Amino acid sequence: MIKIKVDRLTKIFGPRPEQALKMVAQGVSNADVREKTGHAVGIADVSFEVREGELLVVMGLSGSGKSTLIRCLNRLNEPTRGHIYVDGEDITTYNREQLLKFRQHKISMVFQHFALFPHRTVADNAAYGLEIQGVEPDERRRRAEEALELVGLKGWGDNFPGQLSGGMQQRVGLARALAVNPDILLMDEAFSALDPLIRRDMQHEMVSLQERMKKTIVFITHDLDEALQIGDRIVLMKDGRVVQIGTPEEILNNPANAYVERFVENVDMSRVLTARSVLSRARVVAFPQDGPRTVLHKMSEENFSSILVVRRDYTLLGAISLERVSEAVKSGATSIEGLVEEAPAVSPDEPLMGIINVMAAWRYITPVVDAQDKLLGVVTRARLLTALAESGRETASSPDAEPGSAAA
Repeated sequence: MIKIKVDRLTKIFGPRPEQALKMVAQGVSNADVREKTGHAVGIADVSFEVREGELLVVMGLSGSGKSTLIRCLNRLNEPTRGHIYVDGEDITTYNREQLLKFRQHKISMVFQHFALFPHRTVADNAAYGLEIQGVEPDERRRRAEEALELVGLKGWGDNFPGQLSGGMQQRVGLARALAVNPDILLMDEAFSALDPLIRRDMQHEMVSLQERMKKTIVFITHDLDEALQIGDRIVLMKDGRVVQIGTPEEILNNPANAYVERFVENVDMSRVLTARSVLSRARVVAFPQDGPRTVLHKMSEENFSSILVVRRDYTLLGAISLERVSEAVKSGATSIEGLVEEAPAVSPDEPLMGIINVMAAWRYITPVVDAQDKLLGVVTRARLLTALAESGRETASSPDAEPGSAAA
């Protein structure tokens, strides 16, 4: 379901944009438009969609138009031309009253520099949007405390912003946006004022929060690593125009032009490519009701050194090594009960670097599971090493290695 649709949006800064609009339509450069009209092109003919529950990153270098764009989405910047549809309604037609209601209830914004009131407590800062809505004090406090707990600040409500670290202050800003329970979050360079370690923590926290909240988020950044870390999809901008839209892997693997190629050329692919790009089908598995001889037969037929054990619905239970099942057969055991070891699993979105860390502590195949622990496939050492050895902008293309072939 499409939550936001941006249709040929243009923003010209200046009192008489008509001539500038014509020049933009003719493909005149931004510099020439400014020189000849005195007007600045913020964004030009921008179109994209944001799906409900998606975290869309808009990124580009300074002057690319990304911040102008996000301020158009809540009409802090009035678009010069084009349309913005939210839940099918064109918000560019809203009058003042409709726009105020839209900002209070439908959409919230998190700014780069926290924008906290130093004389208000953390809880009062988090409750500020609810206060503007006219929510009763007790209800404001309750919802503010819930939002603070959501961002990891439970128990800090009576402190003041000056008593908090930069990362904690940014969490308060995020809690304030979440307290009003908006459908849409706009985040304008929200983590760029933080030092690198805190910024990385906030990126991880953002991904974790989004997994629970499923909000529709438009996140602005100039940092490619940040975009790759948190974005479901990325809108890459240059000179006020969109140059490419796609998932992180689509942009890395198929850059649209030389500009995008230069943008992504130094990316560490082990931190970007995911398990999804290198997983193989788990062609043979064991089930709890299988006896040791049955399991040993399956492993011998495929020359496996280990085999995954799943329920009939493919919920992962663990793994059995060849050594353990062979010993069970020799001892005359009739069940594999007690033979199954816990197997560290990864999600399909786990970066290859994370899989490397798992494999360092586990000598067999690495299972890939969904949120319900259903087995999606496996990552073998052979497949992983092939992916890492290939070109930085190509995903693994070697034949799938079968489970067990990468043991040890």
